[in-house]
Amino acid sequence: MQEQSGSTSQSPARGTAGEVLAVFLRLGVSCFGGPIAHLGYFHDEFVARRKWLDEKTYVDLVALSQFLPGPASSKVGIAIGLSRAGYLGALAAWTGFTLPSAIALVLFGYGVGALGNALRSGWVHGLMVAAVAVVAQAVLIMMRSLTPDRERATLAVVAAAIVMVLPTSVAQIGAIVLGAIVGLVFFRTAPPAGQVSLPHPVSRGTAIAAIVAFFAILLILPLVVVAVPSHALQLFDVFYRAGSLVFGGGHVVLPLLQTALVPRGWVSNDAFLAGYGAAQAVPGPLFTFSAYLGTVMGPAPNGWIGAILCLVAMFLPAFLLVIGPLPFWNDLRRRSWAQGALRGVNAAVVGILLSALYNPVWTSGITKPSDFALGVAAFLLLFMWKTPPWLVVVFCALGAEALSLLPLAH
Repeated sequence: MQEQSGSTSQSPARGTAGEVLAVFLRLGVSCFGGPIAHLGYFHDEFVARRKWLDEKTYVDLVALSQFLPGPASSKVGIAIGLSRAGYLGALAAWTGFTLPSAIALVLFGYGVGALGNALRSGWVHGLMVAAVAVVAQAVLIMMRSLTPDRERATLAVVAAAIVMVLPTSVAQIGAIVLGAIVGLVFFRTAPPAGQVSLPHPVSRGTAIAAIVAFFAILLILPLVVVAVPSHALQLFDVFYRAGSLVFGGGHVVLPLLQTALVPRGWVSNDAFLAGYGAAQAVPGPLFTFSAYLGTVMGPAPNGWIGAILCLVAMFLPAFLLVIGPLPFWNDLRRRSWAQGALRGVNAAVVGILLSALYNPVWTSGITKPSDFALGVAAFLLLFMWKTPPWLVVVFCALGAEALSLLPLAH
């Protein structure tokens, strides 16, 4: 396959959507451990075993997914499905990888609602403690890779301060924009050497249409929400914006959604963090947390209808941001300004996640000395013993329930 200025479509699909669905459905029930682990599973499955892609092409797909906002592993999966079986293959890849965890979290949401006072029980508080350990590990890992020097570490701290002083989604977006500007000025380096053509069926016309659609929804939908008082449109706008503006993986979506949903009373902070903790115990992308939130939301639409609405809104940007840039990626990746902006954005993302570690994660999960002890143990299991996150979640739930039965724990 050759890409001549990216103006022509790429080589035709070489598989079927059914084949893609079957493979990704199996990955959707077995891929634990977050986006980095997911990318390892994908490499083993599609590069080493099935040979759908070669090493260089896969690495370039991962680079593209990191360059753009949204769920990293899901974007890579969508791109793999697209290159294998066209647009139906992209849909099949997303469906197979997303559906298992989405169904599990919807059922959890119904269960929490049916149990009434379940959010006050010890095991649910344990899910909040688990979230502290998981987010703390994510902050540490991202700091090591994305803020390796004092300049980017300083930018991360500034971004954290902005978001903590002004705890709104506008402040979070502003911190990301600030990161991009600082990166453009200070963090330019030589672009990566060598080029790899990405196999895909996307023409430049289709790509431009996807980019236009992405920005049109992002910019026009908030105006429509103001003019048309519809809660369904408000929900779609909140989750679409979260999926459009989050860099750095699923953990970073936590503060954006928390500030958009909890202050409005659409979901309680306890229910929010309990679902976030439960999301660590299921396979697949963390962005399926949106299905849980749609289920437990106070105003209608909620339940399974709300879950579908929020899930589609959350992942729609990923589709548009995979289809849109593909024909232009080889040109863009050679620009030093683009690399610099990305470095600045990534540093700002670390700061946003650092602020979220304190509020709401720490302030809600660590309320007494026994919580701190349990959280430290969970972090030790995650970071030093490399225990699977789902097992750490179970450990925290059982541990918190046991501690709640002790007289000294109250």
